[in-house]
Amino acid sequence: MRHERVAVIGAPLDLGAGRRGVDMGPSAIRLARLDARLEALGYAVDDLGNVEVDQAESRPVGRENARYLPEITASCRRLSKTVERALDEGRFPLVLGGDHSVAAGTVAGVARHFRKRKRSLGLIWIDAHADMNTPETSPSGNVHGMPLASLVGMGPEELASLGGFAPKVRPENVVLVGIRDVDQLEKPHIKSSGVRAFTMRAIDERGLRDVMNEAIRIASDGTAGFHVSFDMDSVDPAEAPGVGTPVRGGMTYREAHLALELVCDSGRMVSLEVVEVNPVLDVANRTAELAVELVMSAMGKRIL
Repeated sequence: MRHERVAVIGAPLDLGAGRRGVDMGPSAIRLARLDARLEALGYAVDDLGNVEVDQAESRPVGRENARYLPEITASCRRLSKTVERALDEGRFPLVLGGDHSVAAGTVAGVARHFRKRKRSLGLIWIDAHADMNTPETSPSGNVHGMPLASLVGMGPEELASLGGFAPKVRPENVVLVGIRDVDQLEKPHIKSSGVRAFTMRAIDERGLRDVMNEAIRIASDGTAGFHVSFDMDSVDPAEAPGVGTPVRGGMTYREAHLALELVCDSGRMVSLEVVEVNPVLDVANRTAELAVELVMSAMGKRIL
């Protein structure tokens, strides 16, 4: 679904993560010449700057099982409105995180845009983690492990109800790709939700192309298109060291590119976000550089 204009939106939120630093992710990605490289592909780029977020030092932690939840909800609400407005104006939203809790805001905005047109949204969530904890099951209380649960209506309620409706996406149109680190109490949520999950074992056995083709089919079935939420920790830490929760055994460099090339080929992607780039933990901005390369593949860059 080619858009001629791209709205780049930074969401420098790090309240949902256990390690500080992802608030600098949007700057690191921009430093890797994101806007100029999008323009080289023929897009008109409107960089809308960053949505306002709270700083941990100025706010109380709040509930230990859902740390900084009111502040995260407020930031996601602002992000949701910015994303919705970009789509309403005919621009393609490209959101730069921040920790993965920003997805609750991004997807709320995209879903609301299509809901006004009586259409639904699909979701492809590419991540090492399932992000389907609730405050009751989370071992850490970090909200970046809860956004997908919120988007399918499982909570926490403050995030699940963003935009005035829930769920934001029907579980049967949601696909997890590349998961390899799932909390024990989180597993029943995945199995009972109706969300389709492809673990790294599935990718090993079936191949990335087969998995992504099925993921695209599921996320496209009866929808206006799908949002892609790409967590940089889905890539093996040998290629993406600058993430807060690295897990060995992730997608290779070429698998990550192929996943997003196939997304682009489908013509069904309506919005994109890249999250969890942590420059504090990175090496010479490698992870941010890779993030930009992967965005280019999603937006149409080809070898030939």
